[in-house]
Amino acid sequence: MTAIGKVSLRDTVLQRGHSRERSRLLVFNHTVLLLLTAFAVIPLLVLAFNSVKTNFEIGQNPLGPPVNIVSENFPNAWERGNFATTMGNSIIYVVATIAAELVFGGLAAYALARKKPPGSDLLMLYFLVASTIPLWMYIVPLFVQINALKRIGIDARFLLIMVYVAGSAPLTIFLLRSYMIDLPTELEDAARVDGANEFQVLTRIVLPLTKPGFLTVGLVVGLGVWNEFLLALTFIHDPNQFPVTTSFYKFVDRFDRDWALTSAGAIIIIFPVMVLFLALQRQFIEGLAEGGIKT
Repeated sequence: MTAIGKVSLRDTVLQRGHSRERSRLLVFNHTVLLLLTAFAVIPLLVLAFNSVKTNFEIGQNPLGPPVNIVSENFPNAWERGNFATTMGNSIIYVVATIAAELVFGGLAAYALARKKPPGSDLLMLYFLVASTIPLWMYIVPLFVQINALKRIGIDARFLLIMVYVAGSAPLTIFLLRSYMIDLPTELEDAARVDGANEFQVLTRIVLPLTKPGFLTVGLVVGLGVWNEFLLALTFIHDPNQFPVTTSFYKFVDRFDRDWALTSAGAIIIIFPVMVLFLALQRQFIEGLAEGGIKT
């Protein structure tokens, strides 16, 4: 066999070895992805099954599909859980928090990214650490302060929104600043040369370029406020101001819980979130990925 033939044979063997290695890696990756998908989907599937069962059938068959579909669970859960009121309150909390967070957090992030005041790097380190601390760790001083503010006539819903905004501010500023700091400054400089002021530069140049970042922050903050329970239950005492997560209390009796209505109520709560996430999942994932690789 000639030297060329030996080289060709060796290359063929190496290519087959690499092909088998890639095939094994693909099988492993797909297996892991299937397991993770099952881990995420199966609980939702069980929840959907239980939402159309009777309590007796849930006790007999808590994991399997329903024998008889009880569609009345959803209107009963809506009425008993007072979802018409609590869901409206949660929408107010979410919209107000996102609006305040994006406006004030965006301005702070722009100032830190472009003006770079002394100590900005240390401040960003503080924001990074603060974003990992659960807000309920401050619940005692917050309770004292909010009760004092309530006594002078400030609305409890406004105070709760302020708590949500303050709790989400470190993550908001950190993420938005990570987008803005790597933007090219040539367009901003050209806009200033043409006579644009700082506000016009922010709204007409920076904001369109950082739209994925603002969308990501809005989704993260909105999901956090929609799912929040402890702070709302601590600071809100008027049932007409309760958020949607407190509706689960309506399904609890003195010695029992109505699991069929609880499951139906959970579907009602997560359905808007799932629809919103599925509609914006591409932008959400791209925004997280881009924000995670910037410093």
